[in-house]
Amino acid sequence: MEIAVNRKARFNYEIVEDFEAGIALTGTEVKSLRQKKVNISDGYVLLRGPLVQLINCRIEPYEKGNIMNHDPLRPRNLLLKQKEIDRMRGKMHERGYALLPLKMYFKGRYVKVLIGLGKGKKSHDKRSSIREKDIRRDTEREMKDYK
Repeated sequence: MEIAVNRKARFNYEIVEDFEAGIALTGTEVKSLRQKKVNISDGYVLLRGPLVQLINCRIEPYEKGNIMNHDPLRPRNLLLKQKEIDRMRGKMHERGYALLPLKMYFKGRYVKVLIGLGKGKKSHDKRSSIREKDIRRDTEREMKDYK
């Protein structure tokens, strides 16, 4: 079940590779995610030593929570294998890539985050992707009228 999608990431960045990561959450955060009260479009991923953290991802406080409710903008640890972390670290230092959250979803009873390794697009690349999207939309419209 999909919780949130970061559409700006695919528009502003050319995604080269993606990784699926678990995320360490508290109980009230999971309850808020079930209500889809999350914003990942401003978020990014940082590698801090052995830790991989999701920064600036806003999960709203649970409305029926008590005094022990969570901080909405706290950094959240992502759960990845060391081999994947080393691969990300190497690509980031070698070619200047950025790590971005692309999608947050439930897989069974666990919350997963799809992380994209991407390089920023230039403005002419963005224009070409808009043009391709418009062409695709027009052809779909014409095919729909043809049926």
